[in-house]
Amino acid sequence: MKLAFVMALTVFAVPALAQSAGKTEVFTSAEVHGQLAQLVDQAKAMGISGSVLADYGTHALKLSAMTTNGSAEMHAHFDDVILITEGKATVITGGTIIDAHTVSDGETKGSGIQNGIVQTVSAGDMIHIPAGTPHQFLIAPGTTYSALVIKVRE
Repeated sequence: MKLAFVMALTVFAVPALAQSAGKTEVFTSAEVHGQLAQLVDQAKAMGISGSVLADYGTHALKLSAMTTNGSAEMHAHFDDVILITEGKATVITGGTIIDAHTVSDGETKGSGIQNGIVQTVSAGDMIHIPAGTPHQFLIAPGTTYSALVIKVRE
């Protein structure tokens, strides 16, 4: 009987040990909008601004604001999941990066994209850009674009 009890404890304990007791974090709407407002102010001065809400290793939560065009880029190890929170942009995906050069962590940057797919996106839209896909955001003069970006490690 004791052996059966010990075996039962072991069977039920192993799945419990496999579950990690991660820390739940809540980023309130006020916190997110406050940070985005600061980033928009910075972007108005510098063109582009961003911050990291949290980095969990397998994925990161970031905020981004732009008042000018971004460079062309391609991430070797990260998918981008983007929720546009303000404004609109033209996003170019696919194609070939012009003047491509590789920087840290397998990131490729360039001056533009040739032969990509051009789409207009605006507040409320969501975008998924798989790792290895060239992409660039173009911002119309005098407008502001901001977004929540979830970077997911492949």
